[in-house]
Amino acid sequence: MMKTMEEQFYEFAVVPVVVLNDAKDAVPLAEALVKGGLPCAEVTFRTEAAEESIRRMSEKYPEMLVGAGTVLTTEQVDRAVGAGAKFIVSPGFDPEIVDYCLEKNIPVFPGCISPSEVAQAVKRGLKVVKFFPAEQAGGLPMLKAMAAPYPMLKFMPTGGISAKNLKEYLGFEKIICCGGSWMVKGDLIKNGEFDRIAEMTREAVELAASVRR
Repeated sequence: MMKTMEEQFYEFAVVPVVVLNDAKDAVPLAEALVKGGLPCAEVTFRTEAAEESIRRMSEKYPEMLVGAGTVLTTEQVDRAVGAGAKFIVSPGFDPEIVDYCLEKNIPVFPGCISPSEVAQAVKRGLKVVKFFPAEQAGGLPMLKAMAAPYPMLKFMPTGGISAKNLKEYLGFEKIICCGGSWMVKGDLIKNGEFDRIAEMTREAVELAASVRR
């Protein structure tokens, strides 16, 4: 039986948030994540290489859950999905992008930082939203307070999450998974340290498993 995307996210517990400046790094990075036990990536649409990187990752590892992050326009939604992205993440709640994705049955996870934005998501029937930038917006205490009136909603905090506070976040039952870039830092990618990325990914998986056993 096919797992829903929510079930996959819950199992991964961590979603690597990736910035790729050169598409040639996409396949080695995907390989490192798969080796580390996290066949999942949110590739941010901040760079020229994002679209081609998503295409290469999806073609080489079709079983990987590859999505596009930092999506700011419906045109970017089309490009990302055309390249093979299986989900869309936006930094804030943009009704146009959310409605466009829902219309086309594309899983979308908009960033929400206030009850007003969460209310917009609930009204549209979304089950999971991003909480971004998590630490800067008040971290876990803020998220717990904001989540309280919305029992039907799960959150994907991203921003300032690292190996240091991952367990704390995953310990809150309203959190489906955390987005993080500490295991896929830009300099590691630039220097071709893909073995180190695989190792740090494995450590993140073990850390998450210690909470979610």
